[in-house]
Amino acid sequence: MNFTIKPLIPQLARDYFDFFENRAFTDNSPYRCYCQIYQMTKNEQQTKFNHADAADFGKISREIAEQQIASGALRGYLAYVDGEAIGWCNANDKANFPIDSCGGSHFHSDIPNREIAVVCFEVAPNFRGQGVATALLNRVISDAKANQYSAIESFPVIREERYEWDCTGPVRLYEKAGFVITEKRDDFVVMRKEL
Repeated sequence: MNFTIKPLIPQLARDYFDFFENRAFTDNSPYRCYCQIYQMTKNEQQTKFNHADAADFGKISREIAEQQIASGALRGYLAYVDGEAIGWCNANDKANFPIDSCGGSHFHSDIPNREIAVVCFEVAPNFRGQGVATALLNRVISDAKANQYSAIESFPVIREERYEWDCTGPVRLYEKAGFVITEKRDDFVVMRKEL
């Protein structure tokens, strides 16, 4: 299957939200997000969500994602088939992640334009297993090389079975792309590809 991969820019925000609201979670997954959490500090998360009702979480998350896309803080790639977004990869300069990220402080680096962090994938259920994540990751690698980044890191979770919230992508996805494990943590590994 041929996919068109486009970097997320403010002009594609409508496609981004259309994907997350109409295709990303059509398998009745209880989890809903807009991938905005990784760009938030722990303090921002507490301030925005601490007193919110569960029913408001989606609305608040969307508003935050809208702001992040407009400012360029939330970056990544959308995969399209026939003009419709069917997949997403959150890939960003490590210097753009906050030091005290509520999504993982290990994403941050003080030095800009050196390393990319791939932190999340979401693929519409009826397109899973068809190479969407591979196409997205290949575009991340290609653009990182073209922009003279030195490396890309990923953080896949290690489990015996697939878990529906494991949005980081499987180890084998990264291994096929030439990533190697550089560190093991409690429930995930750090994988790295030198460019």
